[in-house]
Amino acid sequence: MASPVALETDLYELLGVSPDASQGSSRGILVSRPRNTTLSVHLSAPPLYHTSDSQLSTQDKNINDPDAGQKFQEMAAAYEILNDPDAREIYDRYGMDGLAKGPGMGGQDSNDIFAQFFAHPGMFGFDFGPGRPRKGEDTMIPYEATLEDIYNGKTVKMNMEKEAICGVCKGSGARGNAKPKPCSTCDGKGWNNVTQSDGSHNRMYVTRAQCRDCKGIGERLKEKERCKKCKGEKVVKEKTRQEIHIEKGVPDRHRIVLTGAGDEHPGVPPGDVTFIVKAQKHESFERMDNDLITHVTITLSEALLGFSRILLKHLDGRGIKVSSPPGKVVKPQETIILKGEGMPIYKRPDQKGDLYVILDLEMPDEQWMKSVDLKALQSLLPPKKKNIEPLPEIVDEVDYEESDIAELRSTFLDHGFGDESDWEDDDDDDEDEPECRPQ
Repeated sequence: MASPVALETDLYELLGVSPDASQGSSRGILVSRPRNTTLSVHLSAPPLYHTSDSQLSTQDKNINDPDAGQKFQEMAAAYEILNDPDAREIYDRYGMDGLAKGPGMGGQDSNDIFAQFFAHPGMFGFDFGPGRPRKGEDTMIPYEATLEDIYNGKTVKMNMEKEAICGVCKGSGARGNAKPKPCSTCDGKGWNNVTQSDGSHNRMYVTRAQCRDCKGIGERLKEKERCKKCKGEKVVKEKTRQEIHIEKGVPDRHRIVLTGAGDEHPGVPPGDVTFIVKAQKHESFERMDNDLITHVTITLSEALLGFSRILLKHLDGRGIKVSSPPGKVVKPQETIILKGEGMPIYKRPDQKGDLYVILDLEMPDEQWMKSVDLKALQSLLPPKKKNIEPLPEIVDEVDYEESDIAELRSTFLDHGFGDESDWEDDDDDDEDEPECRPQ
């Protein structure tokens, strides 16, 4: 079957080859860096077409032409398109529009297609710089929520400020019927070629840098032609009121996305505003996924004789009453579990985790001891412990002095002694050594 006649021939003309050209057998195209040149490009893939030296040495012969580098990039991009059999067939049948609408192209324009064929731009000695934004920048806003907010759910309203398209000039930046002129610095491209060395001075690389004068737009307005409201910036600051809903049981660092609520800029959809919910530290409760942990202090009398009272106030304001089993003696730091009293499960708020209650024992103070008959108390309490047996051969008597173990741990960590990786144990390999046993 005969090959279709090419709908467009611009890429072929750019390379100086015929649309009927067939695959060649020569080696890859190599453009070396002669003396006084500013660009070196190596296309390592075997070519489908033979191109003349005169075509590929455009940059070398026009080293003073500011457009020579751009033209050479276009030639290299055209080469990549025509050297791909599938892309060439689409181009021959439908032209650049066909490539733009073809599989995987997603409706891009020709400039974007050129850029896409350079998945690794550095290998060719140049890159295309940052592409045009598909969407405005997203905004991340941290929001600290209380544990009560996350337990109960909450709707938050807040005032925000964002950039909005100017209502006077409708985003043109111009006053009245004034029209922007192409930027003379970048010739309306929005970028300039910047030549750099790879460090060895054997190759020179051409990269794109955003034009400083027009900020990448490619157009400029005179001062007197700029919109009075936005001063030619096309956008103005606008105050808005946003509302977010914190659902019950959301996990820590949960993201709430307000689609399209970000800054506006002409020609691109606005970005999103994302709130990152972070739980504040609570004075009574600690969250562990869907469970909660808390401490409750009981007296010595309650530990020995039992209790039946409201132990705590929950995050929703409810009082939680607990009764200990008859005859139960509670030991210090003993933990009880209250089923279904933990955090609501995210997206299933009718279900909850568990609440773990650590029972701290409050001992009587010296004032209480002075108010009771100590001998009568001693007769009621279990007997005191005796000395350890067998008795050590040497016994030293030392002073009784109170201390704070938390302060010791803090000092230990502050001096950097808490990192076990800094220590080496000569006995680590002695796996057969007996373990120490508590007395």
